[in-house]
Amino acid sequence: MSRSQTSILSACKAWVSSIPSKVRESFAGANPRVCAAFWLFGLINNVLYVIILSAALDLVGPDVPKGVVLLFDVMPSFLTKLFAPYFIHLISYRVRILIFFLLSTCGMLVVAFGDSIAWRLFGIAIASLSSGGGELTFVSMTHFYDHFSLAMWGSGTGGAGIVGGTFYLALSTWFGFSIQVSLMLSCFLPVVMLVSFFGILPRDVLPARVEREGARGRYTRVSSGAEDEQALMEDEEAMQNSTLSNGSSFTDRNSSSSGISQAFSSFKANLKRMKGLIIPYIIPLLLVYISEYTINQGVAPTLLYPLDQMPFTNYRDAYPTYNTIYQVGVFISRSSTPFLRIRHLYPPSILQFVNLVLLTAHAVGNFIPSIWIIFLIIFWEGLLGGSVYVNTFAEITDNVPHEDREFSLGATTVSDSGGICVAAFISMALETWLCSYQVSHGRPYCKMT
Repeated sequence: MSRSQTSILSACKAWVSSIPSKVRESFAGANPRVCAAFWLFGLINNVLYVIILSAALDLVGPDVPKGVVLLFDVMPSFLTKLFAPYFIHLISYRVRILIFFLLSTCGMLVVAFGDSIAWRLFGIAIASLSSGGGELTFVSMTHFYDHFSLAMWGSGTGGAGIVGGTFYLALSTWFGFSIQVSLMLSCFLPVVMLVSFFGILPRDVLPARVEREGARGRYTRVSSGAEDEQALMEDEEAMQNSTLSNGSSFTDRNSSSSGISQAFSSFKANLKRMKGLIIPYIIPLLLVYISEYTINQGVAPTLLYPLDQMPFTNYRDAYPTYNTIYQVGVFISRSSTPFLRIRHLYPPSILQFVNLVLLTAHAVGNFIPSIWIIFLIIFWEGLLGGSVYVNTFAEITDNVPHEDREFSLGATTVSDSGGICVAAFISMALETWLCSYQVSHGRPYCKMT
């Protein structure tokens, strides 16, 4: 071995050996209970959503566009995120968690035992309500804790992709369980949400009663586990005085006209906040989700080769495998903010659109020679999508004024669901057209199982 090769090898070994210390430095001062709770929140809130998408082909069959499943999996979530930020603060966090647990469990039971496509879609919609409200709630909740809570939430949502995709792939493909059994086993996962909130998370900094936005911005954040008693006393005084920083007040309970006027003022203030979020945060997140979910639901089902050119025994295995590879990329990028920050959100959004164009062109022209190259592109797609998601909320935390931050974090979650809704409509038409085109040109793989 030459001297230069030896020096390069030594440098690589030194860099690898320094990784553990860099990780410890990145998480210095983090509260383990907060980190664990928010990672599990992200995992459980998104895992059922991922399982449903992984099972899309099995739930509706090859003749129904998978965009239909995507639409029912995200439309209720989108509507929840669109309207809930303006009133959800009237429901305490504790009550919300119980509601989300019941909705997600009941929804998956209906999906598992539904004897028709209509019933399965209804169950998917119920679970979607829980996912949308949960994301809005948990992202807003990071406002009361340190920046590690947001980083761990993002990592947990990325982990949900791997766990959910692998969970369904393993049960339905590797172990050969029926669709019903595989989905039924997922019904027990929401219990982890209850354990995380009531058993792991330090909840002293959360409002004990119905949230009031004036008190929200003043709560002490949990970092090392210690509380600022003086700040909590000030919070109690603020709640008693009912001074609302966003213009909404509930002090005069005897005056209905005053309450209506104050609620309208609060609504107008929140709309003004929302306008300031559109260009820097909402649009890039919206664009990246339109592109990647059009790929996942509209293009990926047609990215097939003859069986002897793929590492599968049947064609249906390609779809959950693509999803799992995508989710691995999402997990890596959503876990990256303690180590790598992306300040400019538009370039990765544009690159995601390039991925959509490239894979759609291949579905038509069949010019990518190997499925292993498709695997790499799908992995890259996951990296881009996850990085835009988690860095959008990190940028809001860094740049939005403290008194507007909780609302801004929750309200911006509408952009990912909005993008997925748009992608669902596009996918239903695009998959049908691409599949028909391929069949007419001697590539009937999308119709095979």
